[in-house]
Amino acid sequence: QVQLVESGGGLVQAGGSLRLSCAASARTSSNYAMGWFRQAPGKEREFVATINWSGDSTYYADNVKGRFTISRDKAKNTVYLQMNSLKREDAAVYYCAARAGIGLFTTPSVYPYWGQGTQVTVSS
Repeated sequence: QVQLVESGGGLVQAGGSLRLSCAASARTSSNYAMGWFRQAPGKEREFVATINWSGDSTYYADNVKGRFTISRDKAKNTVYLQMNSLKREDAAVYYCAARAGIGLFTTPSVYPYWGQGTQVTVSS
């Protein structure tokens, strides 16, 4: 069983930055891929970014590419999402997720483990 706890959300002005963290309770550094997803009110949960177990491969949604960076600290069992140049449309609850596997995974349904989410609000 893997427990995930997100932190780092908050209120930021458009154009600003935030860094989200996702701390895992178990050793996810070996063969666990990690992903960040977000869900805005009235919308489906959407993929944001994913990183493979070793941290040397990443993949991003087109609408965050070049602005967001996913990374992981294997020693700390923590994954980060650095968000720069934030836009109002980035406002959502952000969730991290984990699954065993050696690839990159963009579909929410393939992740068995989820955090509780952290709210990101972007003001104009």
